Amino acid sequence: MPMRMRTLATIGRRFTGSILPLVILLFVAGRAQAASGEIVPAFGITKPVDGGDAKMSGNLALRGHPLPMLMTEIGAGYRTESRFNDQLKVRQWPLTATLYLAPPSSIVYGGAGVGWYHSTFDYEESTGVPDETKQQFGVHLGGGFQVPLGEKAGVDLNGRYVMLRDQQSHLIPEKFNPDFWTTQLGLSFKF
Repeated sequence: MPMRMRTLATIGRRFTGSILPLVILLFVAGRAQAASGEIVPAFGITKPVDGGDAKMSGNLALRGHPLPMLMTEIGAGYRTESRFNDQLKVRQWPLTATLYLAPPSSIVYGGAGVGWYHSTFDYEESTGVPDETKQQFGVHLGGGFQVPLGEKAGVDLNGRYVMLRDQQSHLIPEKFNPDFWTTQLGLSFKF
């Protein structure tokens, strides 16, 4: 093999030998980050946008990090609200899926998602209106802060605005806006 060809072959092997381990290292580090997950139990306050009292709510979320800049979340929760001078009590069990932008070196995250809202409408007995249960889809925008408490835990504070279609009511007025705000404080446990 001529000298020039051997030199090119040597340069190629050195280049491949130095770059390939770096690529593998980045891939493995990225997969380790992608494989990480967390579970986040949280309690908070929820409030309808068109008035009403703030009520306690709860949520349990499972989060993953498929890419270094992205965080996914699947959550299940429970919330209540009263409307029309307590003549209607709405109980909801939301199941949500959210995609967040979450830069690795930042404690801040923000994103959007969709949800399935199983809602029970309990009318006061004196109204003579039968209770009913409905399911509907909605969308939400939100974000928060996650402050580490070590390698495996953190404090999570988040807020979310949920948008749903107007609901029919058997009371006057015949429609109401079911949109709501929620703010929650939780502990994240990484695995």
